[in-house]
Amino acid sequence: MKTLEKIFAAKLLKVKAIKLQPTNPFTWASGWESPFYCDNRKTLSYPALRNFVKIEICRLIEENFQDVDAIAGVATGAIPQGALVADMLNLPFVYVRSKPKDHGLENLIEGELRPGMKVVVIEDLISTGGSSLKAVEAIRNNGCEVAGMIAAYTYGFAVATEAFKQADVKLITLTNYEAVVSEAQNIGYINEEDVELLNDWRKDPAHWNG
Repeated sequence: MKTLEKIFAAKLLKVKAIKLQPTNPFTWASGWESPFYCDNRKTLSYPALRNFVKIEICRLIEENFQDVDAIAGVATGAIPQGALVADMLNLPFVYVRSKPKDHGLENLIEGELRPGMKVVVIEDLISTGGSSLKAVEAIRNNGCEVAGMIAAYTYGFAVATEAFKQADVKLITLTNYEAVVSEAQNIGYINEEDVELLNDWRKDPAHWNG
């Protein structure tokens, strides 16, 4: 029986939310060059896949976290998924900005969190983990407890693993780098040489140049 990680990886590949271009790398916002790009937002355009993501995240929350009081989405990518999950679980929803807005109330957290609330954070993608953990910090600074985080996808970089460990945040993901590369190879999207190149990139993405 296929695992959730491989099932979701296959679904992402089918809708072309995963792009692997070993010979024509992308440039990330961080400036890193990458042969790999994951666009989870594409799942929102496919109702069946959107529901799959919502249902699986809800299941993971119910299996791993008890007595949750609220759901928080990390702006902007995880706002829709977070809102869908909160609606299904009948829980309050907030979203956390990357920085306070520069007008009005200058909120960093949009919505209402009361001190003492137990919150699960929803994220769409984990690379270095920096922006995701800033959201955790904002929620904790609001006097709330972060039960953990659920993300659709993680690259599994060592720097992120260490950052989540240091921040004492439990991270659960629907799928990951290994599952995506394995499924991509299974369907013939990439070959053995591509896998070697991708693994080489993943060891030191900040300094990889193809």
